[in-house]
Amino acid sequence: MQSISPLVPFVDLAPLHQPIQAQIEQAIQGVLQRGDYVMGQSVNEFEQAFSKACGVAHGVGVACGTDAIALGLQACGIGHGDEVILPANTFVATLIGVLRCGATPVLVDCDPKTALIDLAAAERAITPRTRAIVPVHLYGQMVSPCLLRDLAHTYELIIFEDAAQAHLAEREGIRAGSIGLAAAFSFYPSKNLGALGDGGIVVTKDEAIATKLRTLRNYGAPRKYFHTEFGTNSRLDSIQAAILNVKLPHLRSWNRDRAQIAEQYNALLKPLQSRGLVPIFNQSGKGHVYHLYVMRVLKSEQIDRETLQERLEAQGIQTGIHYPLPCHLQPAFKNLGYREGDFPVAESLCEEIISLPMFPGLTEAQVIQVIGAIEESLATPVTVKLPV
Repeated sequence: MQSISPLVPFVDLAPLHQPIQAQIEQAIQGVLQRGDYVMGQSVNEFEQAFSKACGVAHGVGVACGTDAIALGLQACGIGHGDEVILPANTFVATLIGVLRCGATPVLVDCDPKTALIDLAAAERAITPRTRAIVPVHLYGQMVSPCLLRDLAHTYELIIFEDAAQAHLAEREGIRAGSIGLAAAFSFYPSKNLGALGDGGIVVTKDEAIATKLRTLRNYGAPRKYFHTEFGTNSRLDSIQAAILNVKLPHLRSWNRDRAQIAEQYNALLKPLQSRGLVPIFNQSGKGHVYHLYVMRVLKSEQIDRETLQERLEAQGIQTGIHYPLPCHLQPAFKNLGYREGDFPVAESLCEEIISLPMFPGLTEAQVIQVIGAIEESLATPVTVKLPV
């Protein structure tokens, strides 16, 4: 049976790639002609260009965003015996990265309006063993740099940013990746800056950390066949770096497109907020880069999230949930000792949030179509599901 394409896809990368396809193909051909497939010229060029765009001196490309977190923390000196604070409301890669570097993760709750880490809860979780905090710049919005720096200074903590969803995001005049000691980015294809496969980078102001990272990503070897660290094989692919070099100059424009789409959503959803559809609050103004556009479907209102998602899908509109289960309730992490009810805000958000289509190239007509379908779904009576 032939599948039918959605009328409004959740993500469509074609509008980004079609205008620069010839440049992408040329960049790939450049790698093929040079034959420098691993740690080639394009990797070095991209590391320099992206770190400069973030406002820091050094960038070290790795295989994926998860490796960027794990190796980045390790390069910052975080390991066994250290506690690292992070939000329960994040993709599991953040937690996996902390665990992989050998540290003990300490989860905390999030703010119900922004879905970002609750810094007051983070402060209450600090112990003499706490060495670092990993703020997650979720959905494209940064955690407050000023509040983070105040907290870190007071308790002598390392700030290591998870900026996987916040390429060129800004807040309080500070760019993502430049708040603390180092930061991790992902270049998964659907990110604001995405490769055509996996990829990641750690950016840092500290030359010693960058040097150690280059060793860790290459089997712990600062030079061939001489291993000083227990490292791994995690190198940004030369072809992916070449593609990212082509796409990076367009990132600001793509981010502006996302912000404009978000403004359209905000305006059209404003009359629906009284009916329980509440967008995640933007505290960053124009610095929010909207990797995702997320709203809450309040459980007390006339429609639940599952029903709304089903009705939109029936009308050819794709949506997502980021994320349906918080980290502390994932079966893989039972050994951490957390239980249901430990982080009520994160748990509530996971039951309420829905991500609407968001990508550069999404048209105003498509945005209107999405909101129209939502209004139609609200107007349709909800069928009560009786127990079998």
